[in-house]
Amino acid sequence: MDRFLAKLDTLPAGYSEGHYEGQRYGITLSASADGRRRWLYGEELGGTGRVSANLYRLADGRVALRPCEMPEAWVMGFVIGFVPDGTGR
Repeated sequence: MDRFLAKLDTLPAGYSEGHYEGQRYGITLSASADGRRRWLYGEELGGTGRVSANLYRLADGRVALRPCEMPEAWVMGFVIGFVPDGTGR
């Protein structure tokens, strides 16, 4: 989870494009005003792939990842492997 959270924190807010496993994706990353909720939605450009999840930072310090109709491992793998355009990461 630590690797996932660290990578999520490097992704740009708003809409961006990049690639994951050789496919182009457009993603939107939003956050609540207090930063305790983050929302990720992405679609494969010209394809059928997608990623969607909410992340909650709970008052007791725990983090709750809630994927939308997909396995948690898929969301975590996507975020870790996603390379935004112009970053080379």
